[in-house]
Amino acid sequence: MKDSRKTASLRHQRYARFVYWVRKSHGWIGLWGAMLGLIFGLSGIWLNHRAVLKLPPVAQQRNQVQIALPVPPPSTPEAMSSWLQSSLQLDAAPTSMRVEASREVPWGTLRQPERWQFNFGGPSELVQVEYWGGNTSVKVNVVKNGLIATLTNLHKGSGMSIPWILLVDSIAFSMIFLSLSGVILWIQMNRRRAIGAGILSVSVALSLTLIGVRL
Repeated sequence: MKDSRKTASLRHQRYARFVYWVRKSHGWIGLWGAMLGLIFGLSGIWLNHRAVLKLPPVAQQRNQVQIALPVPPPSTPEAMSSWLQSSLQLDAAPTSMRVEASREVPWGTLRQPERWQFNFGGPSELVQVEYWGGNTSVKVNVVKNGLIATLTNLHKGSGMSIPWILLVDSIAFSMIFLSLSGVILWIQMNRRRAIGAGILSVSVALSLTLIGVRL
């Protein structure tokens, strides 16, 4: 009898520690994602309702120029990246670099030359550079964004570096944990478990339905 009570007491203590850990983690992780969650929430509302609510257009300034290359031109994408950073007086290396190999085009016998693309800057200002193999110049597009456009780019990750993408991934995993821990805490603090289970079931079914429709 004493052994069974002792075993039950140990289980209760372990369960209590688990619930305490979940509660503490829920609070700290929620604090970690609070500011970015606000940014994603505001930009998400803007993206979802900008057409229906007739919100003002996103402020952007676009400029396009051609810049002559040195003679001889940079021979590799890395050399081109360094030259562009110096020539355009940019503070940092490109956030992304894409190289498309030369290939045949379906509408003729000629081959499409190699194509290099570089993205510099971030969500508030983006510098996009395009170079076609054999050309003596590059095309430079400069996009300067207003506040809403900047928030939108942060939401979508446009022009962002790998650290930002990893940070956004951490927020996504935090949201998953907050959802699961929130369900656990609700079950512990509310005795109307049947109602909670029903709400959760409807939420999951609705989410899966919307995902299925989109796919």
